[in-house]
Amino acid sequence: MGGDLPPRGSFATLTDADVARFRSILESTPGDVARAVLTDEKSLADANEDWTRAYRGRSRVLLLPRTTSQVAAIVRHCNDRNLAVVPQGGNTGLVGGGVPVHDEVVLGMKRMRSVVSIDPSAGVVVAEAGVVLDDLETALNREGMTVPLDLGAKGKCQIGGNVSTNAGGLRLLRHGSLHGSVLGVEVVLASGEVLNLLKTLRKDNTGYDLKQLFIGAEGTLGVVTKVALLAPRKPRRVDVTFAAAPSFSAAVETLVAAKTELSESLQAFEFLDRASLELVCAQMKGARDPLPGSEAPFYVVMETSGSAERAAEERARLDRFLADAKTRGRVVDGVVGADAKHAAALWNLRERISLALKHAGAVYKYDLSLPTARMYELVEVMRERVASAAAAAAAGAAGAFDFSRVSVLGYGHLGDGNLHLNISSPDGYDARLERIIEPHVYEWTASVDGSVSAEHGVGAMKPNEVSRSKPAAAIELMRAIKDVFDPKGILNPYKVLPPRARL
Repeated sequence: MGGDLPPRGSFATLTDADVARFRSILESTPGDVARAVLTDEKSLADANEDWTRAYRGRSRVLLLPRTTSQVAAIVRHCNDRNLAVVPQGGNTGLVGGGVPVHDEVVLGMKRMRSVVSIDPSAGVVVAEAGVVLDDLETALNREGMTVPLDLGAKGKCQIGGNVSTNAGGLRLLRHGSLHGSVLGVEVVLASGEVLNLLKTLRKDNTGYDLKQLFIGAEGTLGVVTKVALLAPRKPRRVDVTFAAAPSFSAAVETLVAAKTELSESLQAFEFLDRASLELVCAQMKGARDPLPGSEAPFYVVMETSGSAERAAEERARLDRFLADAKTRGRVVDGVVGADAKHAAALWNLRERISLALKHAGAVYKYDLSLPTARMYELVEVMRERVASAAAAAAAGAAGAFDFSRVSVLGYGHLGDGNLHLNISSPDGYDARLERIIEPHVYEWTASVDGSVSAEHGVGAMKPNEVSRSKPAAAIELMRAIKDVFDPKGILNPYKVLPPRARL
């Protein structure tokens, strides 16, 4: 996906002496080095391949430091030796941003998993980069707090990777992006210098806000080792509503009504199409259609929060909202989760779509920001293109790719205009199918002034498409910033920025 990968840069090749140096850096306790410098086939296979199985590198070493000082020593050595290095979190990314393109050193963060401090009075948590998002949520819940971020990959993704990719997720409608929730970061620069921007203050108006440069930079400017994050109070009560909509425009109307009538309690507003629901029910054990009589073309999932003391009042309010939506034709049916287990089951129908797609075969995934009212048009356009290709193939010679087995699905964050377009092929990735998809997906997105990446990042998939969302002057400024922070270009090369020849 995303065209041909760039040729290998003029970086040094890893030697046995480099591996020995890494061992000396990471051997902080007896026997620790065996778990910190990994060169075995299984470990490298996992580190070299991304979650989608679409991107695969050939690194010869995976390093797992425990401390910032170890990260600094590793990066300093790589910079001195001109060795390319790719920081890796939970490896749940979808654009090839956290795996090698060629033979880069893989710097894994999973052993840096301490929650450093929690301050309930200030509503702030400080955590090492390798803390798994779900573990951070659990730690904060014990203090009556929560993470302002929720992702389907929360059981594996790490907070450092979340910050480095500016992950969006399900709670962005309520809490905004990580650019607003991150108070500070600790970062190891390409030189090996530790840049401590780990403030926990809500206000610090002393010049350039440098931490913002590392949020969403995908490890190309520095390696995030610690994060200070706003942690709001955990809602005393959460309700989940699942409703069937007769059209996409009706789903949008329901969103507008929810923002108006439920504004102070609205946390998330998602949508999925019928094809997405059917896929989850077919692929995921225990998944059931909660509204089997509707067979609607679209569904919305809405999360609201409130006080436990007013549970009956909040439930009655949601019931009135649904009744009014039915009367006005915005929805044809709906259900509010009866309890926490039921609510989780409703959420899972949306959150497990990505996993269901992985089970179904190869998938071309596109994460796009689009004008809300026009989000689903692109799904329909791509279905037409695939159908036309299927008809042409049926009339042509034997041996053509079977486009009739390809499915086009659309779902995403309706509350913030983020479409997840997925084109699923049970017959694997194929250049003929890719030519039907790209560059048309990006061209259409640019034609409506959208963004080619809403929350997944650019990674190795989209460097050549960045110019569709950024003017040339902005790309040159980004390149200048990269040159300041990483003059040799050793940090996550081949990612984010387009090659100069493409400009």
